Amino acid sequence: MHRLTPSANPQVQLKKSLEVVNANIVFDIGANEGQFASELRSVGFFGELVSFEPLSSARKKLLSLAENDRKWSVHPQAAVGDQDGLIEINIAGNSVSSSVLPMLESHSDAAVGSAYVASEKVPIILLDSVAEQYLRPESNLFIKIDTQGYEWKVLDGASETLKRAKGVLCELSLVPLYEGQRLWRDVIERLEAEGFTLWAIQKGFTDPRDGRSLQVDAIFLRLD
Repeated sequence: MHRLTPSANPQVQLKKSLEVVNANIVFDIGANEGQFASELRSVGFFGELVSFEPLSSARKKLLSLAENDRKWSVHPQAAVGDQDGLIEINIAGNSVSSSVLPMLESHSDAAVGSAYVASEKVPIILLDSVAEQYLRPESNLFIKIDTQGYEWKVLDGASETLKRAKGVLCELSLVPLYEGQRLWRDVIERLEAEGFTLWAIQKGFTDPRDGRSLQVDAIFLRLD
């Protein structure tokens, strides 16, 4: 039973964090095939989910997962970033490592099968351009960002939406894994300047060769 406690289970810890700020809607940015949203449902989050996914193949599986959940919406195909338009996204062999940014060897060497195998031109949107269609006055928004090095650009396009957010889950890179990305310290300082408190850090991507932590997931809450 102890495995379902916040100290032992990262999904339970996240659910508890959502409860602290009474979150009732989650924007799932970088949804891939719906893994994150499915895990949230499995630990008992029954609020609204809005998933954003740019890759056609992953989004097809995402739609299949979400179709029987009336409170789970999938936004039209698009990457989320700092502009409205079109952009080329690199498709990784393992899908989850796909990114707008070029991948560095520090990533591909540590994750077998993560090297890019193709690319796809997709729409790109500002979160600020679309957020209001999903939010109501009573919405307590939580934003999850898992965009493989592109998190900074997502934040650039979400300045107004962030003001409404009660919390953020953001992937933080401890070492450069993608060309041009911002690292953990910059992202923490930015979100703290936006009024969020670093609430929890969860294990992410570890190099299996030497055990070095390469990425972690960080939960930030607005506690005012």
